[in-house]
Amino acid sequence: MSTTYNEADPYAGSRETTEGRVYTVTGGDWDLTFADPHGEERLVVNMGPQHPSTHGVLRLVLDLEGETVTKARVVIGYLHTGIEKNTEYRTWTQGTTFVTRMDYLSPLFNEAGYCLAVEKLLGVEAPPRAQTIRVLVMELNRIASHLVALATFGMEMGALTGMTNGFREREMVLDLLEEITGLRMNHAYIRPGGLAQDLPEGAVESIREFLKVFPARVADFHRLLTGQPIWQNRLKDAGYLDLTGCVALGVTGPVLRATGLAWDARKIEPYLGYETYDFEVPTADTCDAWGRYLVRMAEVNESLRLVAQALDRLEPGPVMVEDKKIAWPAQLSLGADGMGNSLDHVRHIMGQSMEALIHHFKLVTEGFRVPAGQVYVPIESPRGELGYHVVSDGSTRPWRVHVRDPSFVNLQATAAMSEGGMIADVIAAIASIDPVMGGVDR
Repeated sequence: MSTTYNEADPYAGSRETTEGRVYTVTGGDWDLTFADPHGEERLVVNMGPQHPSTHGVLRLVLDLEGETVTKARVVIGYLHTGIEKNTEYRTWTQGTTFVTRMDYLSPLFNEAGYCLAVEKLLGVEAPPRAQTIRVLVMELNRIASHLVALATFGMEMGALTGMTNGFREREMVLDLLEEITGLRMNHAYIRPGGLAQDLPEGAVESIREFLKVFPARVADFHRLLTGQPIWQNRLKDAGYLDLTGCVALGVTGPVLRATGLAWDARKIEPYLGYETYDFEVPTADTCDAWGRYLVRMAEVNESLRLVAQALDRLEPGPVMVEDKKIAWPAQLSLGADGMGNSLDHVRHIMGQSMEALIHHFKLVTEGFRVPAGQVYVPIESPRGELGYHVVSDGSTRPWRVHVRDPSFVNLQATAAMSEGGMIADVIAAIASIDPVMGGVDR
């Protein structure tokens, strides 16, 4: 196999393999990046990828003059998992298990966006009860995600009580999600056509108890941080990015809403019946880290309102479409141990109906077919517009799944927020973006 290099780009090469042409990009332009053509003294600092303030495995290459940042470059890819490509080698239902692991702090949003795209290709809608439960678990997930944003913000600014309290309150939400889905994260609970299972007995009561105590916990955060002069001084005017800059860079979510624009996919392009819920889109007009903090705190309260409304409108009914050629798993119910299939189901497919056994086997191993076509479905994740561009060629597997992850797009704002400011404010700027590297690198 010979390797050829593009004369126009010496850092990109390709070679022929049994699977087709493979392209390699070396990223060999670092010598140009670090070159100093003017002979001026400057300091180049690597912040990350192991730095505790870079949210996992983000690397920032900063040019400093004293403590002033003159240039900021974002280096990503340390957590690359190839999830989008992997979905092409699994059935449509198995894809849910992959996408839930991208932005691992908001897994239910990944599942919902993916499943809404698949359902749009299929031309089906999840039953009303399933749609309401989707809203319920997504808004609980939004609260948990914003609590991590708050906790890491506190840790990086030196407000350690904010960090410990943030993670403490998040445990309450994760306990609820575990009760509903069986897992704290990476749930694969939302499936094409509906949900993996209905709400378990006692879950509604647990959520109502949560709604009684949590507003006071949010008020505690305001008492702890919002009025704190040190907290205000560290956040105000740090990481400034106005509306024009956000629009130019495609920035969405709390960063955009902190510029005063109430842009929220739940209002602009409603899905799952969000247009029938009563809630506000919080905004601020500061264009800085302080405004982004206030927006996220206000969004927690709005999510509590949405959870309460979803509980009140829960009606009995199925949580999966009736079409037996789509509904996977195929009419499964849990056994007495809470883990395996019920004896009735096993008896039916193993001893009573050969057709049921064949259908069960083909649906689980081969999957269902999705009509050829392509769709783009945006939803509002805790970090902004999460979009799924899904392409089908009519087979039992996706031909292409491409994700517009808000963390990936929002990270472009790092240089605009940081250059010309102090290195200490870089920490505040990154924390206010709230990037999750699992979604950035995918």
